[in-house]
Amino acid sequence: MHEMSIAMAVVGQVEEAALAGDAVAVTSVRLQVGELAGVVPDALSFCFELACAGTVLEGAELVVDSVRARARCAPCAGEWAVGMPPQLCCPLCGEATAELLSGRELQISDVHWDEGPAQRRTREPISEER
Repeated sequence: MHEMSIAMAVVGQVEEAALAGDAVAVTSVRLQVGELAGVVPDALSFCFELACAGTVLEGAELVVDSVRARARCAPCAGEWAVGMPPQLCCPLCGEATAELLSGRELQISDVHWDEGPAQRRTREPISEER
């Protein structure tokens, strides 16, 4: 399952940036994942949760934005949604000279974290009644 290696790479990159930015906790990570990237979003979410354990990302939410695959025909300049399975021949002229415009993305697009010194939660002692 390559989703685990992807999740570990994402966690490593985000953790490095978060620690350099004095983050105490990462709250969310947003990824753009193209429909042709070969990534199963549910498997990636599961692996992300495991990869976050024991890091500054523990408990962070993973938001996956799916990017539809689109192509352009060089001869006629027509554009279309590629779909799954991918249709790489132009539906307008039938040429097989498609240029993929989108759909292979796999990138971190946004990260949110809490900065500053760790705030310890303290509570007042309960006074005993006599």
